[in-house]
Amino acid sequence: MSDQNHKRLFYASCFALITTAFSFSIRAGILPELGTKLSLSAEQLGFINSMWFVGFPISMVLGGIFYGTLGPKRIMIFAFFAHTTGILLTIFAGGYSMLLISTLLIGLGNGCTEAACNPMIADSYSGKTMNTLLNRFHMWFPGGIVLGSLISLFMTKMNLGWEAQIWIILIPTIIYAYLFYGQEFPKAKNLEGTTLGSNLKAMATPLFIFICACMTLTAISEFGPQQWTGIIMAKSGAEPMVILALVTGLMAVGRYFGGTFVNKFDQTGVLLGSAIFAALGIYLFSTQTGAMTYVAAVCFAMGVCYFWPNMIGFTAEKIPASGAIGMSIVGAFGMFSTSIWQPIIGGWIDKARVEMATADLQGDALDLAAGQATLQRMVMFPLILIVLFTILLFWVRSIKAKSQAA
Repeated sequence: MSDQNHKRLFYASCFALITTAFSFSIRAGILPELGTKLSLSAEQLGFINSMWFVGFPISMVLGGIFYGTLGPKRIMIFAFFAHTTGILLTIFAGGYSMLLISTLLIGLGNGCTEAACNPMIADSYSGKTMNTLLNRFHMWFPGGIVLGSLISLFMTKMNLGWEAQIWIILIPTIIYAYLFYGQEFPKAKNLEGTTLGSNLKAMATPLFIFICACMTLTAISEFGPQQWTGIIMAKSGAEPMVILALVTGLMAVGRYFGGTFVNKFDQTGVLLGSAIFAALGIYLFSTQTGAMTYVAAVCFAMGVCYFWPNMIGFTAEKIPASGAIGMSIVGAFGMFSTSIWQPIIGGWIDKARVEMATADLQGDALDLAAGQATLQRMVMFPLILIVLFTILLFWVRSIKAKSQAA
């Protein structure tokens, strides 16, 4: 395969991830309007959100299992079909049930993107280049959220309606399909253990299981506050979609230079630092208003910036025998965890509103208090991660010391 071919596949992967990002940020932007227009509660909106995260791990796991058989090309063909169908069904959805189905399809397309593109990049490159490009590939999730957030904000201000906003998601979908069309895709070669049996053996280890457990918390630490930005931060004195754009913009910049930090501190050191900043950011979100909300956004962005790419990179580099399915399983744990927590977070918001209303709070004050109470509960996710990543740091150092002594 030529270097030009590798580059085109990488660029196509980036646009596929932008599609995922648009489906995340634009949906976050239209949640308040959906709730009003279709008379949906926060808990119902949470179940709609959860379909996005349910579809993701299903297709990631299946895509990882059959990656060696189907190859990234067939997986991305299905991704295009799922994205396109899900987007169109969302636009013409008449109510709650159809939104559940359409959001599930979009989630399936997003999961296929992760299942195909992560191992494809790992198969195309190795070492420091692989770490750098995995971070730059994942840069386009927050980067796409920045674009999607600003587009959603503009279209909302122009009263263009939520249906018009969903149409925008088709643009990167068509672009990635065009870039992938007619290209030669790499064979599985850089990840050790291309047979399912050897992959499963590598995954039946304490380290892999530990990473999966950590991934459930890193994912909800990142996606929990972000997916509910429009509702939770609406009355904080700051513009919710600007907060989302600021957070994801900083994440995109951070991930672009992520390879440098990983090469210096290893994934374990980066992950521990990320958990500390994430905890601080969510805590500040839960206590601050006005201009300080943007300071909280900066801390939060510095925290969650490196979670996802380095959890995947850790799996590829430290547990290579798990193969493509190992990377997919780790990502699936994150998304499945997030799908479970979405309606729970929605329930927290509804419950907090009831509780705060009994304290004679009304209007904006009620919404702000309920949102901040919900965020205070979310602080527990990165706090637990600080403990787990401290353990991981010394665990990996111990493994490295034993291998050098052998």
